[in-house]
Amino acid sequence: MEWFFLIGAGLAEVGFTTSMKLSQGFKKLWPSLMFFALAPLSFWLLTSAMTVIPLGTAYAVWTGIGAVGTALVGILFFRESANPLRLGLLVLLVATIVGLKFVS
Repeated sequence: MEWFFLIGAGLAEVGFTTSMKLSQGFKKLWPSLMFFALAPLSFWLLTSAMTVIPLGTAYAVWTGIGAVGTALVGILFFRESANPLRLGLLVLLVATIVGLKFVS
């Protein structure tokens, strides 16, 4: 169950970072409200996951999901660079996250 909490925490991180971008410095209401809803949710889910999952693993997976997810949102919705090296490094990051799951 804790791994589901951790995955949810990572997805909420993607949501709050995307909302932060869309809020344009917290000047737009709805994206700002989404940020202030998703950020605490992400931290609560991360905290819940860490009751069983070791701290280092939980933090690495949480930030990894957030980093990969946010990078993909940037590529897909904000026209950020999708060069082969960047995509390859994202694949490597995903492989590392999956590896941590099996080591824990």
